[in-house]
Amino acid sequence: MSIAIEVKNITKRFGSVVANSNISFSLSNGEIVALLGENGSGKTTLMNMVSGIYRPDEGQIFVDGKEVEIHSPKDAINLKIGMIHQHFKLVDIFSAAENIILGLEGDKGKLNMQKVNKDVKEIASKYGFDIDPNKKIYDMSISEKQTVEIVKVLYRGADILILDEPTAVLTPQETSKLFAIMKNMKQDNKAIIIITHKLNEVLEVSDRVAILRKGEYIGDMETKKASQQSLTDMMVGKAVSLNIDRPTSENKVERIKVEHLTVKNAEGVKMLSGVTFSANGGEILGIAGIAGSGQKELLESIAGLQHLEDGSKISYIPVDEKEINLVGLDPLEILNQGILLSFVPEDRFGMGLVGSMNITQNIMLRSYNKGKSPMVDFNEPKKIATKIVNDLEVVTPDIDKTPIRRLSGGNVQKVLVGREIEFNPRVLMTAYAVRGLDINTSYTIYNLLTAQKMKGVAVIYVGEDLDVLLELCDRILVLCGGEVSGIVDAKSITKEEVGLLMTKVGGGK
Repeated sequence: MSIAIEVKNITKRFGSVVANSNISFSLSNGEIVALLGENGSGKTTLMNMVSGIYRPDEGQIFVDGKEVEIHSPKDAINLKIGMIHQHFKLVDIFSAAENIILGLEGDKGKLNMQKVNKDVKEIASKYGFDIDPNKKIYDMSISEKQTVEIVKVLYRGADILILDEPTAVLTPQETSKLFAIMKNMKQDNKAIIIITHKLNEVLEVSDRVAILRKGEYIGDMETKKASQQSLTDMMVGKAVSLNIDRPTSENKVERIKVEHLTVKNAEGVKMLSGVTFSANGGEILGIAGIAGSGQKELLESIAGLQHLEDGSKISYIPVDEKEINLVGLDPLEILNQGILLSFVPEDRFGMGLVGSMNITQNIMLRSYNKGKSPMVDFNEPKKIATKIVNDLEVVTPDIDKTPIRRLSGGNVQKVLVGREIEFNPRVLMTAYAVRGLDINTSYTIYNLLTAQKMKGVAVIYVGEDLDVLLELCDRILVLCGGEVSGIVDAKSITKEEVGLLMTKVGGGK
């Protein structure tokens, strides 16, 4: 196989931080390479240089054996390099075809949409995509939007494709379909890099695995010679246990009771309809569903952040006391009622943390109103901040001077999860608690949640990885289109069965 792209001695610095140090790496035509590494290892930075978002401070990039300079994403696509980002860059009110040709010039300044539609269908037929060129983005599922992004770079002639966390929000069935498409592209001599934290997927779809650690290139290996354990050990630099412990608590007590929960968004569209379930202390209740199925609204309803429709009931049940009605209470009122509820929201900065504040100040957001004098007491928040940084190995220059927005996404998430756990809740709700975290830190979080469960906490865990949901949780509530399509025993159901419930093929409790 001929080499499609090669980087030699690439170094990238951001101030005093060295994101990539002297990296040399190559990708061949007709090859799928998985790029692995812990948070902050430099994966995204390296790919951003290949795709024209950053420029290297040192080193060279070669495409088809010729040295090139890539100053912008447009330069990259001219070199037949296309990157499909985890967060899609599409215009919702445009059709698939309109997004695919956005920014391109037609003959004499005009584009022939009939020909565009024909070309899009030919690409789809060639690789196995299912796409309607005339369908609007706002009417599409997550997997359909991803298809548009991939077809968009193929339409522009990309032979080298970079996929950043492409399966993060896909069902198992959609993931299998994507992998079949990737293998078809490989057969067509495309060169593909996939960035993912899911090691089982790495082993399934890639030919070779390349590993970065702390900004340096550690090496690569043929996938057929690798295992989840060997890859993790290479990433971390030491042996790491990959077992999620799921002990059984003998003292399960109902903590949250939700009945007939219905929520509409600002446009009047029902995001949740008639949702009924309970969450028990001493268990982890997983919430599964395709992105946008109502997971966000469900947790926010319990936390007092959503307006509920008439007939909705949410109750908090304290220890040996009468249940408390949460409907109509805002987050501060819930706190003032003495309800020990912690919430790790999906939106880290929009809802969870303040980017301009340091770690100590963000910890203090949970306790500032408990002070007994007009003067703010920083001592206790600073102790908690120090404990979180040490226990979760948060990488930061300091806890008092550095704004939290300057930390990597993984380190920001550690602070958020650690803060909510440190306040000793009776109910702990987490939305995508390990999103953006490397596998080593993810397992630390899983163990923290299990420890909370064994303390009698009711843990509600919204997650994307079905393998983790099945291994970590005791029960799984499956949402589809804002409705409960099943509440199942995590120990006795398969990933495929959960995937079918997520698309409402099947049902039952």
